[in-house]
Amino acid sequence: MTVERIISRRGVVCGGGAAVAVVSNFSAARAWGQALSRSDATFGRGSYVNGQMFGLQPSTVKDQSHALQAAIDQTAAKGLTLSLTAGTYLVAGIVLRPGVRIEGQAGATVLGYAGGGTFVTAAGAHGARLSGLVFDGQQLPLERARVSGLLQIAEATDLVIDDCMVRRSIADGIVLQRCAGRVTRTTVSMVKGSAIFSLDADVTAGAIEIANCRIQDAADNGILIWRSRDGVDGSRVTASTIERISNVSGGSGQYGNGVNVYRAHGVSVMQCRIFDCSYSAVRGNAASNFQVLGNQAAGIGEVALYAEFGFQGAMIANNIVDGAACGIAVTNFDVGGRLAVVQGNLIRNLVRREAEPVDKRGEGIAVEADAAVSGNVIEAAPTAGLLIGWGKHMRNVVAMGNLIRNARIGIAVTATVGAGQCLVGQNIISGARDGAIRAMEHAVPVGDELAGMARYRHIVLEGNVVS
Repeated sequence: MTVERIISRRGVVCGGGAAVAVVSNFSAARAWGQALSRSDATFGRGSYVNGQMFGLQPSTVKDQSHALQAAIDQTAAKGLTLSLTAGTYLVAGIVLRPGVRIEGQAGATVLGYAGGGTFVTAAGAHGARLSGLVFDGQQLPLERARVSGLLQIAEATDLVIDDCMVRRSIADGIVLQRCAGRVTRTTVSMVKGSAIFSLDADVTAGAIEIANCRIQDAADNGILIWRSRDGVDGSRVTASTIERISNVSGGSGQYGNGVNVYRAHGVSVMQCRIFDCSYSAVRGNAASNFQVLGNQAAGIGEVALYAEFGFQGAMIANNIVDGAACGIAVTNFDVGGRLAVVQGNLIRNLVRREAEPVDKRGEGIAVEADAAVSGNVIEAAPTAGLLIGWGKHMRNVVAMGNLIRNARIGIAVTATVGAGQCLVGQNIISGARDGAIRAMEHAVPVGDELAGMARYRHIVLEGNVVS
């Protein structure tokens, strides 16, 4: 007996070929379980089973949690794929099993949260596959002592969430704890916390890949790649669109970011489009060997691309930033932030936040220590095109081959006693209103124009062109 025959008859076939009517969710599940266990039934692993065989009825107002859980338990045990037809299924407290495979009609198969505590959770659900499903939290309360997201999955490897939608969560959208796998072609929107949160990704199993996703209207953050303590992570965020990220919870950068990487080393963010974020498009905090490559960012409230605090190693290259308080910042040498390449970026239309008491910005690129800044194009920076060092916090910076246009100060270099060496060479600076190259005491220019002169032993100037 084949799965296809059972599905086509829309009933459960028990011995002798007699059709058994589905009289309730429980009886359907029991009958289907008997069919699965019959020794004369043959099922190819990966075959599809329609959820209606378990009594699941699309677009009914009743809670179908028990029927869906039974379907998950039995199909996962047999290596079958559970297929859910278009419609809305009200469920809660669903637990995914190892090897579970659930497929729906993309955008039309809706699992609606029925309330009562948790929506979809898993622990150790290795090999789980979810595709073509809409997870709708309906803005109903979650039991926050147990979960922080609509989908909360722990300790699962080879996990796949593909072509899904997650929406209307009063907390986070997707929470992955100690997992490895991929989230692809998935939209997460209208969440009161963060859209996707990966904590302590399983490095040995390949970490987390988030690709071709769309993140919209998150109250606090878009994508979080975090670790509980410093360590290699290696997760990747690629080719995704992230927009309208607020910072409802406040703070000075903990919230309001398109992608936030914390303590996780070896993470890359590539070829993403990130718009309208309250703080940063991409923010790495204590994230070493951090790569930010080929992204587009616009409408960013603070620093668009940020490597801060105790990191060692950042590659920020080939990005476009149009509209931010600062295009790129590689800072916090005072607490160990160092070692960076900032290359080939296009940064324009910076703004000053005059309402801020101190942190006004208006800078194209800001760096501090052990950094090479080359081949960047910066236009329209109301404070400085390139800011090198802050107070005594500057060491071994090379700024060569950059083009800076229409900045108040073209290149601003710290002149504070104790600052390290800096080489500024072969840059073109055009239309700098208050000087092409100026020495600085923190935010205050000191002395006259430096272009073509060597007034400070720690600042080496060579071959710059000013117009």
